[in-house]
Amino acid sequence: MVTGHLSNEDFFVRLSELFDSRRQKDHGSVFLTQKRLSHDNDLSSLSTPSKVLDDPLADLHPPHPLPVLIRATNGKSKEHRKEKIKLSTVVEPDALEGFYARYAEVCKSGMQALKKRDRSGRKKAKAKKRKGGAEGEKKV
Repeated sequence: MVTGHLSNEDFFVRLSELFDSRRQKDHGSVFLTQKRLSHDNDLSSLSTPSKVLDDPLADLHPPHPLPVLIRATNGKSKEHRKEKIKLSTVVEPDALEGFYARYAEVCKSGMQALKKRDRSGRKKAKAKKRKGGAEGEKKV
């Protein structure tokens, strides 16, 4: 488990390792999340009652661009907390474009080994439903 945020480069290295570990075990999940990182001192200036009444969506238009928090985890539950891997990094607004380009490359390479979902049972059930519904409509 990692405490604090990783640098962007370290995050990519560890994310690649996380995808590789999932691929080697032939199963498992990787959860990726991202959200706007807001600072407490910025929010206190926006939460005055007069500003909220003037523009209830004032927090959607901050005075300056906010950084983005990116997280990745292997999704282990409370029972397997010792095995849980948590990664996070903070991306500054001016570095977002380059970060997302690299992030997409790492995610695509990590997802190449994924198997397609077996939807044959779903297709059979759908065909059966259509066949049964078509016969019922013909009765006049």
